[in-house]
Amino acid sequence: MSSQAPDSFTSSTGPERRSRLRQYQVQLLERMQAAKNGVTETGRELGVRIGGRLCLLDLTQISEIVPLQPVTPVPLARDWYLGLANIRGNLTGVIDMARYQDQAAGESPAAERRLITFAPGLGFNCALLAERVLGLRKLSDMEEAPSDGAPLWRNQRFRDGEGQEWIRIDLAQLVRESRFSQVGLVDCNA
Repeated sequence: MSSQAPDSFTSSTGPERRSRLRQYQVQLLERMQAAKNGVTETGRELGVRIGGRLCLLDLTQISEIVPLQPVTPVPLARDWYLGLANIRGNLTGVIDMARYQDQAAGESPAAERRLITFAPGLGFNCALLAERVLGLRKLSDMEEAPSDGAPLWRNQRFRDGEGQEWIRIDLAQLVRESRFSQVGLVDCNA
């Protein structure tokens, strides 16, 4: 560990750190674009932290990763439906998956939080709130773990080489869940 003060360490590595982060983001976006075009190797997933848990998202089911945007709450909505955000000129519903799964929100600085938008092919204009984006993961580098009887959209579990458990969130299955499309507290069919 360096004996330099935190401020001098940050200032001396700030430009390098920003350069590495920008390079990583460019590579990630290129891979996501390749996935949309069908030229990616199978089994590549985006690793994220949601509700303190490690999760995997299929690259073909997501559109983009954006920094946390201001969210306007929607009256009479469930607590997991945070509201609407303006993402590239489109109003996008923001879902807190930790709350959706009845978990406490994870602890992470706002600067690390991201919105991950659904791929247009899923037919839902919404985004998941992720505490942190952890990068790409290969399913071939992981061992499938036994399912715990969870709903279809999150019943696949994997264990990486370090013994950490990852939950694969299948967004295509999630949007089929009736509870997911019922964001209002009032039942309009009653």
